[in-house]
Amino acid sequence: MPKRMLIIGSGFSGVVLARELAVKTDSRIEVWDERDHIGGNCHTSRDEKTGIMVHQYGPHIFNTDRKEIWDYVNGFMEFRPYVHRVKAVSKGNVYPLPVNLHTINQFFGRSFTPAEARDFLATQADTSIEDPQNFEEQALRFIGRELYEAFFYGYTRKQWGCEPTELPASILKRIPVRFNYDDNYHNNSYTGIPVEGYSALIEKILDHPSIQVTLNRKFIPGTDLSDYDHVFYTGPIDAWFDYKYGRLGYRTVTFEKFYAEGDFQGTSQINYCDLETGHTRITEHKHFAYWEKHADTLCFREFSKETTPSDIPYYPKRLEADKQLLMQYRSEAESLKKTSFLGRLATYRYMDMHHVIGEALDFSARFLLNLESGSPLPVFPNTENS
Repeated sequence: MPKRMLIIGSGFSGVVLARELAVKTDSRIEVWDERDHIGGNCHTSRDEKTGIMVHQYGPHIFNTDRKEIWDYVNGFMEFRPYVHRVKAVSKGNVYPLPVNLHTINQFFGRSFTPAEARDFLATQADTSIEDPQNFEEQALRFIGRELYEAFFYGYTRKQWGCEPTELPASILKRIPVRFNYDDNYHNNSYTGIPVEGYSALIEKILDHPSIQVTLNRKFIPGTDLSDYDHVFYTGPIDAWFDYKYGRLGYRTVTFEKFYAEGDFQGTSQINYCDLETGHTRITEHKHFAYWEKHADTLCFREFSKETTPSDIPYYPKRLEADKQLLMQYRSEAESLKKTSFLGRLATYRYMDMHHVIGEALDFSARFLLNLESGSPLPVFPNTENS
């Protein structure tokens, strides 16, 4: 007898899982989303005034080192290669990011070779910090105070709404420093953007006769879902439990949209590192689809703020209090029957698109294996600390 499965959320976690279940079982799959579009925060659509493809919730550049994930998404839609070149404004000057040999030479007014730059930066580093315990200590140990204050302190304060000393050191470990002139923001083997946009890609993933999508359908905690053989939840884990233990901390983003003639800033993204500038960055979306030609342009100033109940959560803060709260929610989730949680919101982790897709593929394979063997079905794709 066909099984009936419910997936709450139509971001990459939910839609990849839906596709795998539809293709590999005879189940009927229902996908709910509380918004009026599929794709979650990866949603793209064309601006009516300019025709530019807009990443409606901020820019998304697909990058991965896993060929099977690259092949998976390209199996539904062509991805054009894309090199993300980010600039940063600090004290009125424009520099390339990530910090690289050009950045170092421009900032210090030098002409170092790679070896000389490495040696010089070693003299800037605070070697008295042997085991960095927070973001600031990690930066000072890694690049020294001058580069830290120019490129990271103000931006981090604006992005996270707290002192960098309150953030874990692991956040900075994702930001490379290069001793060459490579200004590609990503260093993955495969990097690109879908030619028709992410929402069109997700629509193709969902295009299967066993999958039914319902938009504008918000999950209400306590809803009777007993008609379903299994429920997969990809929304905020604290929302599933109606915030009974409290709300997990997130930062969210607001956007200030504006138009301009021609080319406004000459690149897709410029970060604003000084505290005196309220926005964190400006993105110019026509540069994400360089294969298209548009006479005018469309940009967004981004502002980071604390998430309120009416906001869309973006970045999990994962402060110590948040981690303790998460353990309470996970413990209760483990006791539920016929329910699984996956995705960045349901597991409360920062994850890029390729992480989300890879985890959904791996989780679905484990779920189907356990289903076939009669073993206990997995509740989470990860352990508490991973």
